[in-house]
Amino acid sequence: MLKKIENAIEFILWETRLVIFFAVIASIFSSIMLVAIGCYDVYLVAEEAFHAFQSKEAYELFHKESITHIISAIDSYLIATVLLIFGIGLYELFISKIERAERDTRSSKILVIHTLDQLKEKLAKVIIMVLIVTFFKYAVNFKYDSALTLLYLGIGILLVTLSVYFMGKGHDSKEKDH
Repeated sequence: MLKKIENAIEFILWETRLVIFFAVIASIFSSIMLVAIGCYDVYLVAEEAFHAFQSKEAYELFHKESITHIISAIDSYLIATVLLIFGIGLYELFISKIERAERDTRSSKILVIHTLDQLKEKLAKVIIMVLIVTFFKYAVNFKYDSALTLLYLGIGILLVTLSVYFMGKGHDSKEKDH
C-alpha cells in the first residue's frame, strides 16, 4: 500500500513539470508580439521616409527619429530572440526533446538545449547584445554638451567593447575545451 502511494506521489510530482508549458506558450507568444512590434517600427520609418525628402528640416528630424525607431526594432528583435530561446529551452528541459531541431541540418544548433547551463549561456549572450543596443539607443539621443559627458560616452563605449571582448573570449575557451 505504501509503495502505491509513493508511486502516485512521484507520478504527480513528475507530471507537474508540464505546468512549464504555460511559460513556454507565453514566452513564444511574447516573442511573436515583439517581432510584430519591431516590424511596425520599421514600417513607421519606411512610411516617414517618403515625407522626409520634402525639406531639409523634415529630413534632419526624420534622420534622428528613424535611427531611434530602427534601434528600437533591433532591440525588439533581440528581446524576441531571448524569449524564443527561453521558451524552446524550457520546453526541451522540462517537457520533451525537439527531435526536428536535433536532425535539422539547415540551421545552427542555437535552439538545441540539453542543460540549464546551455540555456543560461545562450540567454546571457543575447541579453548582453540587448544591453549593447539599448546603450546605443540612449547614446544616440543623449546631448553631449560638455567634455565630461563625452568622457562618460567614451567610458561607456570602452565598457561595452570589453564586455563583447570577454564574451568572445569565453566562447573561444569553450571551443578549445571541446
